[in-house]
Amino acid sequence: MTDTLGDALPREMTRVRDKVLPAYLTIPEGIFAATMMRASLDAAQKALAEGDTVAMIGCLEDLRGYEL
Repeated sequence: MTDTLGDALPREMTRVRDKVLPAYLTIPEGIFAATMMRASLDAAQKALAEGDTVAMIGCLEDLRGYEL
């Protein structure tokens, strides 16, 4: 089964928003990373809304870089 950009990006946004970001918000030192994650999520949402494929690819790679 092929995973499309339209499937992968929202799934990655959900992973970061629901799993990774909350973990960073539990520690005081995580505020900087959490701020960056929020900016990445905003950029991904904008790319999706505008249908900007090139930006969507960049956002997907950016979001994949966030780990627990």
